[in-house]
Amino acid sequence: MSKQYETVIGLEVHVELATKTKIFCGCSTAFGGAPNTHTCPVCTGMPGSLPVLNKQVVEYAAAVGLATNCSITQHCKFDRKNYFYPDNPQNYQISQLYLPICRNGHVDIKLEDGTEKAIRIHEIHMEEDAGKLVHDDWEDVSYVDYNRSGVPLIEIVSEPDMRSAEEVIAYLEKLRLIIQYLGASDCKLQEGSMRADVNLSVREVGSTEFGTRTETKNLNSFSAISRAIEAERDRQIDLIESGEAVIQETRRWDDNKAYSYAMRSKEDAQDYRYFPDPDLVPLNISDEWLGEIRSCQPEFKTEKMARYATEYGIPEYDINLITDSKKLADIFEATTSLCNQPKKVSNWILGETMRILKDKDMEPEDITFSPENLAKLIKLVEAGTINGSVAKDIFAVIFDEDVDPEAYVKEKGLAQVSDEGELRSVVEKVIADNPQSVEDYRNGKDKAIGFLVGQTMKAMKGKANPGLVNKILKELL
Repeated sequence: MSKQYETVIGLEVHVELATKTKIFCGCSTAFGGAPNTHTCPVCTGMPGSLPVLNKQVVEYAAAVGLATNCSITQHCKFDRKNYFYPDNPQNYQISQLYLPICRNGHVDIKLEDGTEKAIRIHEIHMEEDAGKLVHDDWEDVSYVDYNRSGVPLIEIVSEPDMRSAEEVIAYLEKLRLIIQYLGASDCKLQEGSMRADVNLSVREVGSTEFGTRTETKNLNSFSAISRAIEAERDRQIDLIESGEAVIQETRRWDDNKAYSYAMRSKEDAQDYRYFPDPDLVPLNISDEWLGEIRSCQPEFKTEKMARYATEYGIPEYDINLITDSKKLADIFEATTSLCNQPKKVSNWILGETMRILKDKDMEPEDITFSPENLAKLIKLVEAGTINGSVAKDIFAVIFDEDVDPEAYVKEKGLAQVSDEGELRSVVEKVIADNPQSVEDYRNGKDKAIGFLVGQTMKAMKGKANPGLVNKILKELL
């Protein structure tokens, strides 16, 4: 009988905070930008330059801690983590080892089958990001870009409480949602503003001893994380089954090849020679300051869901999908307050908006159209100024260019034709041109009328009032 194995997983999640400037200097944190243009003596590690802590970083870190049920370390400090790497300009990273800002929290997750579980958070600490090496294979050289160096991060370290890829994804999605609702980060995995390192080991079912763990890095999508977990689990089980030892090491995942390879053997904390940073004073978070941060906590998904059900009366299915994204929830609330049509707004968000996002491979956070223009579009349809199919075409333009639909309808002459005399003459011509469909309809084939409506809409360039066209057709037939 073959042995049964259990996977044990803990995560280290790095989140880039949404501050305008870096953690210890005034340089911009904007993504992109020509290499080494968002830099100064502090973030490039020039001798004699001194770090000054960005207050907003502390507020974001504490807010995430409060939202994940952590206790806040009101007296905390920064430490230097010493290591040499080309993208690390000072040859040390400013981080927190001894007194991290948040400790002993948890988030509750819910799995597909309805199982609920609490994933414990060991700590959350603040630190600065390193730069980025850009490898040029053609020239066989590496360039270093320090734009990202000094961008503020929080590192959320979980306890080894997860047992499957499904639990890991549920935990990450919950964290991402909390952080996006707080506005502390956009958490875009593809831009690296949320990155997860997976610590994984396997052990025989029933064993209480942990196995040897490996850490897998370079994971920038939920699907890559799932694949890497499955592959690493299988790799470790194969090693154990064939009598070999799992080596504690850091591994890098190549998602294209679905393969991981060893980067380096895993160091222990003492290899980094941590000591308190002499250039930064210890941090005191007063009760009053912590109270201010607590009072600014937003309404999270659970509270929003309850309020939407009573305030807007839309189906639970709609509520769940809309509140899954802070951006969609904001658009929904703002548009509804302008046009007072919650179900119509929900239909536009869950229908056309989601369809276009999927087609363009975009995230809700990338949406640029304004609630004002969506509300105007809904009002135009409600007033019968345009019909549904024209509205969809206009929405595609609103999505891309945020045009004013009222002006656009005037400029392009898209207003719906509801002049019965004008429509009647077009319908008469359609009937004359399509004797077969007329015959089919009279022989009881109700679907034939759909074809005739379609031909009339085509003749009217989609601008006819479909209800009126139907009425006239039935009358004439």
